Amino acid sequence: MPETTDAPVPETDAKAAEAKPTEAPAPAVVPVKEMKSIVLTGFGGVKMMKVQQKPEPSAGDGEVLIRVKACGMSFTDLMVRQGVIDHPPKTPVIMGFECAGIVEAVGANVTDFNVGDKVIAFSDYKAWSELVAVSANYVYKVGDNLSFHDGAALLMNFVVAYIILFDLAGVREGQSILAHSLGGGVGQAIIQLANTIPNVTIFGTASSHKHEAIKSKGNVAHLFDHNADYTQAIRKESSDGVDIVLDCLCGDDTNKGIALLRPMGKYILYGSSNIVSGETRSIFSFAKSWWQVDKVNPLKLFDDNKMIGGFQLRRLLFRQGHYEYVRKVVTRVLDLFNQGKIKPIIDSVWAFEDVGEAMQKLCDRKNIGKIILDPTAEPTPKSPEKKTAEATVSAEGAAGEEKKDALANGE
Repeated sequence: MPETTDAPVPETDAKAAEAKPTEAPAPAVVPVKEMKSIVLTGFGGVKMMKVQQKPEPSAGDGEVLIRVKACGMSFTDLMVRQGVIDHPPKTPVIMGFECAGIVEAVGANVTDFNVGDKVIAFSDYKAWSELVAVSANYVYKVGDNLSFHDGAALLMNFVVAYIILFDLAGVREGQSILAHSLGGGVGQAIIQLANTIPNVTIFGTASSHKHEAIKSKGNVAHLFDHNADYTQAIRKESSDGVDIVLDCLCGDDTNKGIALLRPMGKYILYGSSNIVSGETRSIFSFAKSWWQVDKVNPLKLFDDNKMIGGFQLRRLLFRQGHYEYVRKVVTRVLDLFNQGKIKPIIDSVWAFEDVGEAMQKLCDRKNIGKIILDPTAEPTPKSPEKKTAEATVSAEGAAGEEKKDALANGE
């Protein structure tokens, strides 16, 4: 038989085989780590706040990544939800301005914090989440004697109260103060800080059902229901008025407060909660709150020897850049806490999933002290009746949105 030989491979085919690249394996898909957050999906009622999963942040240059253990809720958060705050954010947005937790990571150029530090912090939104990345300028170390819940309750309330009472109003021994909403977190802080100065007389307003509890937590000389004629009641006790007015309400209470000032007296506006009169924004309440304020004539202030000022912590800290001053105030507040002279008053602690009920309590002015959100807390079990009611509200809301969309589109 003839000898068989392998046919030679054409040179062009051999080169093509050698040149054919081997296919690289597809890179493994790394799952995005997510965290639980409270997200404001739009302005309106409590249903606009949703607990959602969001990508975990990382610590950028100059930032500290905090594993959040507790968050504070304030009236500012309520105003954000309704969209009546100055420069409202674009939605959706993670809510929250203050928290307490543990440092999980530090970014480049951060030298004052280490992983594992116990801290409290301000944040320009995004605090109501399991993790938040915050500029080191707004983070403060605390000791083990301050619990996470107390830390979240202390930060904003006592910093605001300290600044308006001591640095702006300059309260001194023997003076008198009128402060509104003494049942709230800042109100409770004002009482405790004023009680550190001898012979300071506190006049205050609050809902009648809170009076007994407020007086049991601090030395308040005279407490009135806000709906009563508190100006006449104060005049009966002090005919020439008061030295300091600390007003978080605005509206007609501004006029009353300025009129109550003694010569050399100081009026400080640090809030405008009269704007909020229901679950959703009211244009009428917003306009009324400002229209009721009389125009201030500087020459009249000159003649009457009265001073008027205002204070907004968020703007001072995040827009005007006075974080070093605020850090000094935080240090003084923590010193007072360590000395046992002040202690945060906590009204209640809520799970993230119960944020709607927590904020409704704040809106209804039923809290005495700070409302805290805890990302690790278990949500309150809901009764079958409540679940049915919520489902009905949700369905009605969805139907309403569909109707509005149809009208907007000319249908």
